Amino acid sequence: MIDRNMKNVLVVSIGFLSLFTAYGGLQSLQSSLNAEDGMGVTSLSVIYASIILSSMFLTPTLIKNLGCKWTIVVGMGCYVTYSIGNLYPGWYTLIPTSVILGMGGSPLWSAKCTLLTICGNLQAPKENKAAADVINKYFGIFFLIFQSSAVWGNLMSSLIFGSDTDIPDISEEDLQYCGAGVCIDINVNSTTKRPAQELVWTLVGCYIGVGVLAMVIVAVFLDNIDRDQAQEFRGNREPFWSTFLATFTLLKDKRLIILIPLSMYSGFEQSFLSGEYTKNYVTCSLGIHYVGYAMICFGATNSLCSFMFGRLAEYTGRAPLFCLAAANNFACIMALLFWRPHPDQLPVFFVFPALWGMADAVWQAQTNSLYGVLFPRQSEAAFANCCMWESLGFVIAFAYSTFICLDTKIYILLGVLILSMVTCLWAEYQEHNNPTLPVEEGVYDKDYKKDTDQYTDYSKNIHHIIAQTSL
Repeated sequence: MIDRNMKNVLVVSIGFLSLFTAYGGLQSLQSSLNAEDGMGVTSLSVIYASIILSSMFLTPTLIKNLGCKWTIVVGMGCYVTYSIGNLYPGWYTLIPTSVILGMGGSPLWSAKCTLLTICGNLQAPKENKAAADVINKYFGIFFLIFQSSAVWGNLMSSLIFGSDTDIPDISEEDLQYCGAGVCIDINVNSTTKRPAQELVWTLVGCYIGVGVLAMVIVAVFLDNIDRDQAQEFRGNREPFWSTFLATFTLLKDKRLIILIPLSMYSGFEQSFLSGEYTKNYVTCSLGIHYVGYAMICFGATNSLCSFMFGRLAEYTGRAPLFCLAAANNFACIMALLFWRPHPDQLPVFFVFPALWGMADAVWQAQTNSLYGVLFPRQSEAAFANCCMWESLGFVIAFAYSTFICLDTKIYILLGVLILSMVTCLWAEYQEHNNPTLPVEEGVYDKDYKKDTDQYTDYSKNIHHIIAQTSL
């Protein structure tokens, strides 16, 4: 029988799976589908710039007032508006909906991470395990389910766009502009031709449907695990500025400063795959209808490796997994710098995203887990910082996407990777020598194991662990 904490992990995982089936598919297509004047990547840059702002000022306040459950529902609604904006893409629709999505993005992810951390801390005494191990497992399960969204969202786009009867042929002359080494805007090529409008409407309509389904799943089935502390916060409000600036307050902790490059690299590497690889390698050489198939390989390996690495971390620790991911990305980056893509090399187009998915499984799950382990008592502010710095990586990468050459972008990505690994291993070394004090065992209500009706009363006991972001 599935315990209550595992049930909540599964519900939020399935909700995110449904939501990001839509958003992940749209993000992968923006640089190709809305290539005119760089509108697609500009909208993505606006999204992550807005996420930075919401991370700075909105996230802790929203989670404390609404609780994790309803913060997630509200955040999901913001994502659905972006899908609606893509029905008639233009500057007047994509930019406003990008801002709305960004405002909900940081609270959504921070609430999810906070909820998984709470569930891990609640479950650890019941299983007689370290909280870090249970949190690792829960993040692994979440990313196993969540990352498979790339499979379904991109499968939908490839099947729908593959039915287009007016797919352009790619000439040898066009192919010479694909990959790194030739600095030219490939938007002029016929390979970036937009699919028929009817097919775009069909795809986006499907994406809107699964986004609304995600909101329903979470609203109906997810437990309001921190309801009482949210009510207590609303009834006994802390000074506004202490909560409003909680994200910045945590920057006093040098451990968080050390993790900034790692968080930013996560944004750089994801934006490179979804923005540069899909446009300059896949769309340029094969056509936009192959983008989904390439990203399916990314999603499949990402999903499987997230679960596998989540379990493996219990025995190896996080540091060896970070090293594995870095070596993987380094090899892919160097290969992409020199590879000249051609349709005759079809399998290679799917190998790169598959390997990238293996590395991203570590960057996503283990980075979130590391934040949860290092800052169990300031989880809202910690995950808001994680989201903020990751989003800054997205913003920078998308902002320069239309202004500099691809090989320069690859060198920048390589430099950020090296810096992030140096700081990441330093953080792991510091944690190994001076472990973060675990959540006190006394905060757990023993009766919780016998009577699930006391779940809400039990959640009160962790108020001073998860709600004190203004120290």
